[in-house]
Amino acid sequence: MLRIGLTGGIGAGKSEVSRQFAALGAVVVDSDLIAREVVAPGTDGLAAVVAEFGSGILREDGSLDRPALGAVVFADPARLAALNAIVHPLVRARSAELEDAAGPEDIVVHDVPLLAENGLAPLYDLVVVIDADDEVRLDRLVRLRGMTEAEAKARMAAQASRQQRLAVADLVIDNSGTLADLTPRVRGVWEQLRARL
Repeated sequence: MLRIGLTGGIGAGKSEVSRQFAALGAVVVDSDLIAREVVAPGTDGLAAVVAEFGSGILREDGSLDRPALGAVVFADPARLAALNAIVHPLVRARSAELEDAAGPEDIVVHDVPLLAENGLAPLYDLVVVIDADDEVRLDRLVRLRGMTEAEAKARMAAQASRQQRLAVADLVIDNSGTLADLTPRVRGVWEQLRARL
């Protein structure tokens, strides 16, 4: 088994690379998806988040109001740290369960948005960083995700810098261009991973 940590700043295209790796045969462990699961209605995770942040971060149906919570935590590093202290251990436990189900010949790609921020690089055999210019990422967040420029810049500022991510990279996939540019780059890295396995 080869354990890969996949990361990239918001708007870099990490989700697209994860999809392509999955299509090529990787077992993808998606931390964002798991982070949603562990705070779903009725979970201990959601109860802990409400205990920390109050019921104002809930929607009428009892689910987590992510934009409301995001407005709190992305403006205050201490509140973000409090949220991470609740969610990250739950995500790690579920990720381990999924990895344990993979076989010895599998490439397990852990899609981890905050890998650099949380010093997680040593947990993986290799770290793959999806890289894109900050200007490109900002444009994608505003144009494709509907964020205001201020919201996008706040989200970007709450993450590791591009240099910090590149410092932990074993392999880098440049995604400053188009999807047509990205696909052969992903395939090339996949071949390198298969060779290392």
